[in-house]
Amino acid sequence: MFHYLKFSLFHLLTLPFILGITLGGNWMALGLLVILLLVVGGDLLFGSDATEPDYAHPWLLNSLVYSSLLFILLIFFALLWSVAAGDLFGYGQLIQQLTGYDALAARNASHWWHFVPVWLGAGLLIAMVGTVPAHELTHRTADPLAMLTGRWLLAFSFDCSFAIEHVYGHHRYVGTRQDPATAPRGRNVYQHILHSTVYGNCSAWRIETQRLTRQNKPVFSFYNRFLRGIAMSVLLGIFAFSLAGWLGLLLFTGSALFAKAVLEVVNYIEHYGIERTVSQPVRPYHSWNSTKRISSWASFNLTRHSHHHARAQLPFYQLKAFAEAPDLPTGYLGSMLLALLPPLWFRLMTPKLQQWDLQYRPNTPAKQ
Repeated sequence: MFHYLKFSLFHLLTLPFILGITLGGNWMALGLLVILLLVVGGDLLFGSDATEPDYAHPWLLNSLVYSSLLFILLIFFALLWSVAAGDLFGYGQLIQQLTGYDALAARNASHWWHFVPVWLGAGLLIAMVGTVPAHELTHRTADPLAMLTGRWLLAFSFDCSFAIEHVYGHHRYVGTRQDPATAPRGRNVYQHILHSTVYGNCSAWRIETQRLTRQNKPVFSFYNRFLRGIAMSVLLGIFAFSLAGWLGLLLFTGSALFAKAVLEVVNYIEHYGIERTVSQPVRPYHSWNSTKRISSWASFNLTRHSHHHARAQLPFYQLKAFAEAPDLPTGYLGSMLLALLPPLWFRLMTPKLQQWDLQYRPNTPAKQ
């Protein structure tokens, strides 16, 4: 049973976030601190997990993926309650009745700086609870429920276009100049966030318009998944404004944009410096891998990225660790923090890329 429950870790990370907002004041940093300490510290302390168990009850794992929609709604509610003029749905009153703690008074005594870790923590959680399960679901292109759920999860980070570009663009062009999500050597993460966001959306629009043209359907219509995705995020923004006013809309928008930036940092560390030609088959060595235990459990094995790109249609619980795949310096969140310091990141990755060239350059044509 443990091998099933371990993938509920990212669900549990929402609890200290909501608790911190409920307690107010300095406690509002609790969610962010727990994420950083548990994931980064856990990867350093608990090492790797290369186990590949057989799952007799995959429906349990699928339930965890789909349940992420409930948890992201809880995050959304907690964000809005923290800045709402009133007591949304009587939450503060309920807490006082159950525990005797005056959550409303604590909330009203909070200062603007208490919301900085709330914003950062919410952005990380939206990426973990929203984008990561959505990544799994939107690869199930033949399943309408999976696609719909995945797109709603992505709407919380203003990134429904990911369901188009990632599946039909990134997986085709990974490691090439045509792929916005692959960072060439020497590009820092801040440049990449902007580049991948802009050109990724352009790619998604181009892919979608080409699809509609082939099907003889109007581009500016309900058939356009890119435009429907924008509408879904706008609808969430309307809900945020209606429940918590301009402050609610501002906090949600900031958290959503930060979650989108987190995704691009993940793209950055997953593919930095890897090179491939379009005609070359995608191999496990065309992505950076990680087998760190806590990162893997908190991301539905997204860390086993090498196998994912080699076999994109496999569900997360069938992905293999591939010990021979090129490895990141540490787990995902730790590597993301390293990438935020470009000189340190380049210093760590340069020898890894030199080793990659020695092992795989003979199988790879010269630079494109």
